[in-house]
Amino acid sequence: MAVQLSRELMRSLGELRYEPTPKRLRARAGELTLVDSERGVLVWEPKRVVPSYAVPEEDIQARVVPAVGVEAAEHPVAITAGGPPVLDPRTGFAAHTCEGEPLSLEAPGVLLEGAGFRPAGLDGYIALDFDAFEWLEEDEPIVSHPRDPFHRIDIRRTSRAVRIEVEGVPVAETSSARMLFETNLPPRFYLPREDVRLNLLTPSVKSTACAYKGHASYWSVEVNGHVHPDLAWGYEQPLSDAADVAGHIAFFDEHVDVIVDGRRRPRPVSPWS
Repeated sequence: MAVQLSRELMRSLGELRYEPTPKRLRARAGELTLVDSERGVLVWEPKRVVPSYAVPEEDIQARVVPAVGVEAAEHPVAITAGGPPVLDPRTGFAAHTCEGEPLSLEAPGVLLEGAGFRPAGLDGYIALDFDAFEWLEEDEPIVSHPRDPFHRIDIRRTSRAVRIEVEGVPVAETSSARMLFETNLPPRFYLPREDVRLNLLTPSVKSTACAYKGHASYWSVEVNGHVHPDLAWGYEQPLSDAADVAGHIAFFDEHVDVIVDGRRRPRPVSPWS
């Protein structure tokens, strides 16, 4: 029997999953380094598609105490049509989906309420809230969330004819796009700026961070008197893995019409649908 690996991984979403990492992990809060570990693991709670770091308790240079009254709402989304719901990665760390003990970390001048979690089934380890710290893998800063060793991006140049329309109005057209393929997400077309009708785009205040691509800036698009907020984005100074899309602009396929070689592509189902 043949097995499609992506489906196998999705079937495990209801379980607590972990994977050891050989990287040295350090976590700073202000001027204090509260974690320094070469025994870390990546941990995915049930329904989580983005991992957290977890380290042995003895590698945490802080007092670990029970947390009281710290919680966050779950925000389920679909990443594929008909697929099981997962938690939007923006769901707060305190929305725990397995048995365990929420924890706070105390150090001189620092109190991190609910920044730790002792998951049942991962004896001796404490998972940590990425957003509560500044993280280093070896000597490299990590943005947005820990990198998943089973998640990757690939960028390929394509000469396919690509046209982006909003309300039937062409806003970009090129035969020099970059296609970005990312695990479990729709392919994205990144278009050279000279092939985008920049007069229809207005810079937005929105910004986001991606662990694999870096920090993104956004634009709203106005056509036919209608403003479509935060419909396009790009990376001015991407991380090394995404260097080939520097200065290019992508659009949410979920909310625009993408015509490739004369054929309109179906709008994908994703957390941005």
